Amino acid sequence: MKQSMLLLHGLFGGLSNWEGVVNHFSAQYDIHIPALPIYDEHPGDNLEYLVQFLDQYITSAGLENVILVGNSLGGHVAILYTHRRPEKVASLVLTGSSGLYENTSMGSYPKRGSYDYIRERVAYTFYDPATATDTLVAEVFSTTTNARKCFRIVKMAKSANRNYVASLLPHIPTRTLLIWGEDDKITPPDVAQEFRRLLPQAELVMLAKCGHAPMMELPAAFNEVLTSFLEKD
Repeated sequence: MKQSMLLLHGLFGGLSNWEGVVNHFSAQYDIHIPALPIYDEHPGDNLEYLVQFLDQYITSAGLENVILVGNSLGGHVAILYTHRRPEKVASLVLTGSSGLYENTSMGSYPKRGSYDYIRERVAYTFYDPATATDTLVAEVFSTTTNARKCFRIVKMAKSANRNYVASLLPHIPTRTLLIWGEDDKITPPDVAQEFRRLLPQAELVMLAKCGHAPMMELPAAFNEVLTSFLEKD
């Protein structure tokens, strides 16, 4: 039986964000990329809803000894789940995770209707603006022109900003890898250093000329670092 690897996308992310990881690891691992129900209508806290969704997903699939990989909001969900269910998680991998500090200067842009503005904001996510392909920009633009989705995104972002995980991190015994872009403008390198300081078993690898989504911008380097980490397990 292959060990399971779960990949959790960010607030504006999608399943395609993990294409490079899937192509590299699918022969060796049982890959799962659940679509986080960010746009669902529900009572209660939005971030807690995602954690419960992940718990139900892992339980329903009968997964054990999981490698849990999260980018941005997905990292935040992974942290909360691992704190709650450490017996289920063999390794935790965080890249550009929220939970300590996130630059929210982009937060109002879901309300904007300008394609050029959306392109600029998506490009801001990366070190190399060319990573913001026409396809990626079109996906985000489509989301931002949907009033219901915009409302849910704003609510989710506010929930994540309220949920500060610093007090939880020292109580997460799980072996953890932090893969961070040196040029991440959304969760800057100081955030990665703080994660490393607070997590008992954290290893940090910084990638040069890389922004908020290393698995998209530098997939080969991301996969190399992750492979090395998993081989040491």
